[in-house]
Amino acid sequence: MTARIGVVTFPGSLDDRDAQRAVRLAGATPVPLWHGETALRGVDAVILPGGFSYGDYLRGGAIARFAPVMETLIDAAKGGLPVLGICNGFQILCESHLLPGVLTRNAHMRFRRRSQRLRVENSATAFTSHFDPGQEIVIPVKNGEGRYVADEHTLDELEGEGRVVFRYLDGNPSGALRDIAGVTNAAGNVVGLMPHPEHAVEALTGASLDGLGMFTSVIAHLGQTAAAGS
Repeated sequence: MTARIGVVTFPGSLDDRDAQRAVRLAGATPVPLWHGETALRGVDAVILPGGFSYGDYLRGGAIARFAPVMETLIDAAKGGLPVLGICNGFQILCESHLLPGVLTRNAHMRFRRRSQRLRVENSATAFTSHFDPGQEIVIPVKNGEGRYVADEHTLDELEGEGRVVFRYLDGNPSGALRDIAGVTNAAGNVVGLMPHPEHAVEALTGASLDGLGMFTSVIAHLGQTAAAGS
């Protein structure tokens, strides 16, 4: 049975259609979800896409965290539903306390857009199983509030538990602490990252195809979960 992956649209989302396309190219069925509704429509996983939800008022993700759809999604994520937050979606996951830390203004106070080399630090999450540990990939980055920040205890905990998922190589575009580009929760079903894998899924855009692995990974994860439960 084809996996159904929900993509939430908030006011100000920019990359929801791109995320839906990436899901389709990976072999799953994208299901649009609206921020103002609480129903998740029986999806098997959810993507919170990039953009500027609610205009990034207060700070990125701070208002979207209280959207009606998040009431349902937070509980579902705590129950094991795979959730991927990309850029603004990562900010929302942190504001929702599904992931630790916070995303702040880039240290150089400029919007940064470029192809970014990353190292996959954790290939055991729901969204990274199709990568090898230590694999280097290229994913576009585009943000003005992408600096990952947390207290030293939290950073040490993330490092010690292997919960840093991606790390910047060849320069840190935001000044993120410890070059962290993405993290996961303890269960490995919730992942957030600032770079945009949905923009690296087909040769048409001129980017690498490295982002596709995140979407095929969750499809494989869902298949394995279904097989284990049958």
